[in-house]
Amino acid sequence: MDSHLHGIIPPLVTPLMNDTELDEQGLEKLINYVLEGGVHGIFLLGTTGEATSLRYELREKLVREACRIIDARVPVMVGITDTSFDGSIEMAHVCKEAGVNMVVVAPPYYFPISQHEMRCYLDDLVPRLPLPFLLYNIPSHTKLHMNIKTVKHAKELGALGIKDSSGDMLYLLSLIDAFKDSQDFSVITGTEILIPETILQGGHAAIAGGANLFPKLFVDYYEASLQRDYQKIHLLRQIVMKIYNTIYNVGKFTSRFTVGTKCALSIMNICNSYVAHPLTEFEENDCKSIKNYVEEIKELIDKTEIT
Repeated sequence: MDSHLHGIIPPLVTPLMNDTELDEQGLEKLINYVLEGGVHGIFLLGTTGEATSLRYELREKLVREACRIIDARVPVMVGITDTSFDGSIEMAHVCKEAGVNMVVVAPPYYFPISQHEMRCYLDDLVPRLPLPFLLYNIPSHTKLHMNIKTVKHAKELGALGIKDSSGDMLYLLSLIDAFKDSQDFSVITGTEILIPETILQGGHAAIAGGANLFPKLFVDYYEASLQRDYQKIHLLRQIVMKIYNTIYNVGKFTSRFTVGTKCALSIMNICNSYVAHPLTEFEENDCKSIKNYVEEIKELIDKTEIT
């Protein structure tokens, strides 16, 4: 596997029948759909994958089934962070056995921790990991916005890169600048609207939730940025903004990104729309809105000749 992560990597939703049962048919359809769209990797058990809501047996089944379906066609990464230190290590070993390429490590959630405590945590965790790791900065969910010193410490321990989902453009640019001479360390945005800025400034990839829905759109968005095709970037950004302002904006609750994505995938006949507790599925009126928005976005994509 090329250690330099690049391109579009969808944080795959976890297709479910209910809180304890995987939608196996939906999982296979979704994986094949995003791979046909040209994505460069797959991220399992991230925020979009509802990782923290799933029982351990279900997480393990998802990883094994997904790796079987993917069959080494692209690199696979899996979120392992748990409130339990041993739980993270156990999940990492499951990943190793299943054929995962790397694990993803975020700050443990629930307790607020300091930068020093995070560095100590990595000191203890990393030697016990059976796979390479990617760092994950998501302060909205973990209470810690990792500073550059902490990220550099992770790199010294062997981190292959960092996914930044802070939405902080200055921080993202600071990461790109701090690691611009590191050929083996990838800076990855988790904020899909910032894909052009990330790539144009020297970043490497995006873990983009919208690539569950429209993988080819996001691959083209990345490639236009790589080629510095500003006209195409402008056209594609308008469609990405349309996704932000429609599918991601239906419903009253902050969970609407995940719920809306699953609802749209269900409307597209790819997988089930069920979301694990404590999230709840959209009601009929919201589903109708999502259906209309999906059709509108598909029309926009067709007009820009993206297939």
